[in-house]
Amino acid sequence: MSKKENFKRVLLEAVDEGLLTFGESGREAVYFHLQNLYDVKKEEIPVKLEEFANGLRKIFGLGADVIEKAIIKSLYDKIGMKHEEKRVTAF
Repeated sequence: MSKKENFKRVLLEAVDEGLLTFGESGREAVYFHLQNLYDVKKEEIPVKLEEFANGLRKIFGLGADVIEKAIIKSLYDKIGMKHEEKRVTAF
């Protein structure tokens, strides 16, 4: 398996784990809506990342940030890196 294909697999695993925030049935509902409303199939997420992120934002609004952070944390864990969230403070 090429590095690119391996990364796609790992990314999909991270997305799966991040979406488990909603439980298994919730995760499947998100995939259903992404496919039917935004034309993003689960297996296409690695090549349609922008569409995936936009679909999450349209479905969850600001709540999409929580999901994206869970996915990022899972991805970092899977590739063996430590994820340190940067906090932004307003002036």
